Amino acid sequence: MRARLALLASGTVCELREVALAHKPPELLLASPKGTVPVLVLWDGIVLEQSLDIMQWALRRHDPPRWLPTEHQEMDTALALIAQCDGDFKAHLDRYKYPNRYSLQDGLAHRSQGAQFLQTLNTLLETQAFLHGNHFGLTDAAIAPFVRQFAHTDPAWFASVPWAALQAWLATFETSAVYLGVMDKFSPWTPDQAPVRFPAST
Repeated sequence: MRARLALLASGTVCELREVALAHKPPELLLASPKGTVPVLVLWDGIVLEQSLDIMQWALRRHDPPRWLPTEHQEMDTALALIAQCDGDFKAHLDRYKYPNRYSLQDGLAHRSQGAQFLQTLNTLLETQAFLHGNHFGLTDAAIAPFVRQFAHTDPAWFASVPWAALQAWLATFETSAVYLGVMDKFSPWTPDQAPVRFPAST
């Protein structure tokens, strides 16, 4: 989701090939042997295999909504918070959401550990409207999809925790035009299908 958010925000049009990971097409593995998504193959043959790399590449080309921090220190701060999300928090999210995959009876211990990061976000959002600052930016777009997954694993629990700032921030994201613009569903790609443009309206 976050790669698509940046492509949409930057107005970068690509040919989208939806992948069902249970049936990975050979073309995906040829482009990226690691076999995970997203993968962006550029016109010069360079392959970007990480969503954060795709985000930064797209926004450095064109950034109308000013998502990228303009100062080095601000970028370092943003990337440090994103690294916390992509590291320990993502590990706890996976085990909370899919305990059976990790031979766990339930994911409650990992919910408690992941909640520590969410508390950090809530504290930050009590002092500013967005993780980026006074408007939505790279940090918000990179982190919001994972917070959304965490929240929707048990919506009643998430609503019960006293994180008013975080809950409001997530609600704002889930009703935003950029979020709604990446939520269309696509059928898995096949070699004989007509090319699918994303974003379609750009």
